[in-house]
Amino acid sequence: MAARARDIEKIREKLLLATLAHVPFDGWSAAAIRAGAADAGLSLAEALNAFPAGPNEALALFSDWADRQMLARLETAELGNMKVREKVAAGVRLRLEVLQPHKEAVRRGLAVLALPANAGQGLKSVHRTVDAIWTMAGDRATDYNYYTKRLLLAGVLTSTTLYWLNDRSEGHAATWAFLERRIDEVLKVGGRLGKTMKGLLDLPDRVMAAGGPRGFARR
Repeated sequence: MAARARDIEKIREKLLLATLAHVPFDGWSAAAIRAGAADAGLSLAEALNAFPAGPNEALALFSDWADRQMLARLETAELGNMKVREKVAAGVRLRLEVLQPHKEAVRRGLAVLALPANAGQGLKSVHRTVDAIWTMAGDRATDYNYYTKRLLLAGVLTSTTLYWLNDRSEGHAATWAFLERRIDEVLKVGGRLGKTMKGLLDLPDRVMAAGGPRGFARR
């Protein structure tokens, strides 16, 4: 059973990579998947079995594939001497470098995920990516910081991706500079937000230490 599952995953990835060449022309559509199947030497039945839910399922796999490629590249990078912010920035940058040959497919994918009916899929994909980056960077937070960090990084990832899509600078130098600025801004905001959240979470203890709500009010 496990071997069969691995075989299906191999077919799915093979079909996805073949489909990417057709997405710039046909979008994330059944036509693109059929063309990809023909290029990959797969039958229509195999294509339907690979993505029974249709093009959106292929788009979800595209995001997952990009995450796995990003993590594979990070494993070969020298992360030991990097600060956490540098690891996070490296994760975002490497993911975009993985996607560089498929820029138009990314653009078409964002248009699909921008539709109200697909908002849930888009949020799920972004969360999976930022969670993978934070985990790689060594984050082990389980309190409110877990959600704060991922929410802030989601904003960085999204804004940097949109900037990258329209960047025509040599080597995407403008995008990497933009990424550094956004990371710096988020660290400042995150620090202030963390202090605010800590104060709010500590408030009940401070109230009780002061003798309950009435005692706290007398101060």
